[in-house]
Amino acid sequence: MTEFRSLGVSQPLVDALAAAGITEAFPIQALTIRDALAGRDVLGKAKTGSGKTLAFGLPLLDRVPSAAPRRPGALVLVPTRELAAQVAGVLEPLAAAKGFRVLAVYGGVGMEPQVRALADGVEVVIATPGRCIDLLERGALTLDGLAVVVLDEADRMADMGFLPQVQKILYRIRHPHQTMLFSATLDRGVDRIVARYLTDPVLHEVVSREPTVEEMRHHFLRVHEMDRVRVLAAIAAGVSRTLVFCNTKRGADRLTERLRREGVRAGAIHGDLRQDQRERALADFARGRLPVLVATDVAARGIHVDEVDVVVHFDPPEDHKAYLHRSGRTARAGRTGVAVMFVLWNQENEARVIQRRLGLDLPMVEVFSNDPRLGDLAGWDPRAEAETAAASAAGA
Repeated sequence: MTEFRSLGVSQPLVDALAAAGITEAFPIQALTIRDALAGRDVLGKAKTGSGKTLAFGLPLLDRVPSAAPRRPGALVLVPTRELAAQVAGVLEPLAAAKGFRVLAVYGGVGMEPQVRALADGVEVVIATPGRCIDLLERGALTLDGLAVVVLDEADRMADMGFLPQVQKILYRIRHPHQTMLFSATLDRGVDRIVARYLTDPVLHEVVSREPTVEEMRHHFLRVHEMDRVRVLAAIAAGVSRTLVFCNTKRGADRLTERLRREGVRAGAIHGDLRQDQRERALADFARGRLPVLVATDVAARGIHVDEVDVVVHFDPPEDHKAYLHRSGRTARAGRTGVAVMFVLWNQENEARVIQRRLGLDLPMVEVFSNDPRLGDLAGWDPRAEAETAAASAAGA
């Protein structure tokens, strides 16, 4: 185990970490902090949830200069509002230990409070690319005082189409500074950002184990269009937390309303909702007050809830990788999860392709909303049921 003091982290930050019960560094932190404190450009490959915020946040707070009005010393670019708030929540108490201020700026909320806070001077700004550009063009934010720039979850920014905005921001920083980039992958344009904007970066990688097919119970349920919302309601009634995936924002809203008409407490999370609506739905789901959360793929990337009982693919995933990524949200913290894919009559070929790519060979069981098996998906084994039925038929 590596202690933060041995990595070179300053005593005020070590004490603040200890007060929060954090005394030992995660692998990505142990690998990167020394180089980051030395001022090196750092390229970190690590998945969400691996401890990246402290990996860049601690050296950032030990290297950031005091701020002048509208002139922060550090900028952290993140893909989503939720991540901006999450990073700010981690760094604020640590920054306070050194007398520094942290500000999260993102769209979906009023700009004026952010403008006033920047005018007062903040050392660390955590921003989504769009709002950062808005503030720059308004003159409320300048980049000429930056000592440290961080790109967090760069692969997600690529997925969401933000890399042109990121490059527009980075292009404005003409003076020497340190850049740290963290990403789960280095494709889809992230590699070009690294090549152009990082100088002789040191690469550190932590291989995170993805949930495997074997850690989940899979159900491929043939449902009928007029009945599938009620099938979903029946599944949700048997568990505490159900995460449901739709392919479009409009579809997520429509499904949420239909579930509510069935008496199910459900909420939606997607990019068109106001920030306070998204935060409230996510918090209620995490605390168990909202049993069903309906999400699009992009919005779901901000969801970090360990105790999800069932993941339901209400709409089919793009491919087997998307199926596994979605479904993996129910196989966390050592738990065995349940993944359910709804299959309409014209989606059976897609479902069979996904099964084949995952090495699965499971029956597609036709169900209706009054099927008692929906109340205990974790205990229902369709393959064993099919084998028993076949044996009985052979015996007859």
